[in-house]
Amino acid sequence: MNFDESVKYLYGLGNEVLAMKLGLESIGLLLAELGNPHTSYRKIQIAGTNGKGSTVAFLESICREAGMRVGATTSPHLISVTERVRIDGEPISNDAFAMLATRVRAVSESLVEAGRLENVPTFFEQVTAIALLAFAEAVVEIAILETGLGGRFDATTAAGADTVAITRIAFDHQRILGGTIERIAAEKAAIIGPEKTVVVANQPEEAFEVLLDRCLEVGVVPRFSSELNVGFDQNAIVFESKQVCYRVPHLGLAGDHQFENATTALLLAESLGIRKDAIESGLANAVHHGRLERRGRFLLDGAHNENGAEALQKYLLESVPRPIVMIFGAMRDKELEGIESRLFPMAKTVIVTRAENQRSMDPAELASSARLFSSDVREARSVSEALNLAAQAAPNGSTIVVTGSLYLVGEALAIIDEHS
Repeated sequence: MNFDESVKYLYGLGNEVLAMKLGLESIGLLLAELGNPHTSYRKIQIAGTNGKGSTVAFLESICREAGMRVGATTSPHLISVTERVRIDGEPISNDAFAMLATRVRAVSESLVEAGRLENVPTFFEQVTAIALLAFAEAVVEIAILETGLGGRFDATTAAGADTVAITRIAFDHQRILGGTIERIAAEKAAIIGPEKTVVVANQPEEAFEVLLDRCLEVGVVPRFSSELNVGFDQNAIVFESKQVCYRVPHLGLAGDHQFENATTALLLAESLGIRKDAIESGLANAVHHGRLERRGRFLLDGAHNENGAEALQKYLLESVPRPIVMIFGAMRDKELEGIESRLFPMAKTVIVTRAENQRSMDPAELASSARLFSSDVREARSVSEALNLAAQAAPNGSTIVVTGSLYLVGEALAIIDEHS
């Protein structure tokens, strides 16, 4: 397959959430048939509800500053599926992706033909296998794996990471993971196992108790981000433990919520034995597209649940002058009231739209709930139309915020870059 054919094949496997299958049997068999490529390097798996991708970005940056060859896999992608497979901070090439996708497809189909699997592995399982293969071929020293959904049955869990981290847990994907924080936390806590290095970010009390119980059950002593004091001193951010004081001129990622993600990444870096100066420069130089990212008058942030909306709301209140025009789109499985009630009152005008994703909520449905929180709600049938409406509605010098879904953010970024 060439690149376009490989992308068409993978997307033909179905939406990565709607077509998801619980269980590790398929990915386990697939990796075994591929020669277990993931056994040739160290692995760090990061699970949680919010902050996973940012923590990956911080840690990836730190490893690169330390001179390590590092692979990272994250999801979803914004513009190209190759973003899900990064080596030394750069997406895999189209040709390399296509070559590995062809190999993974052939092995997947052979497992079905041999009767060892009923169906070929899913989109997410095959892309995870592509990433793990790519890392082996690039001879990385360490791979950082962002959990796709949950943890217990996520394809990244089959890689058997030596080190795991749990970022902040909140409500999201309740229909799959459960309707309480405790049930959601239990799915994510399942990646904690005997003899693993474990880092736990600040958590709601209910989640913290579940995570601590899991650590006690398997006999590991975790490190907590609360071990570090975070403050400011002479134009620097200070992360201080009992042993070390780190001074960072600024964080590479915007927003106060990034202090917690930076702390989690710092503790992971310490577990790898990375030197102090690389940790400091890595935190300052991290990049994570689509998260409080500025492109001219546009501010793009994939706040797709209530906790993410709360962080964006705080940033808008503290750092973005009025008026604001907001473009918003969401997936059908999201609980919207907590998101809309925080974000829509921030905007002069709210434009609701849909990304090109089969899970996207219809703009008419979004508009109905949006009008509970905004007096000026407009509908757009596409992201391109929404951007045009926003440009007309936004006074000179004002900010256009694009949010609600990373799929929406990715489409908007592609259009903005094309016209810039």
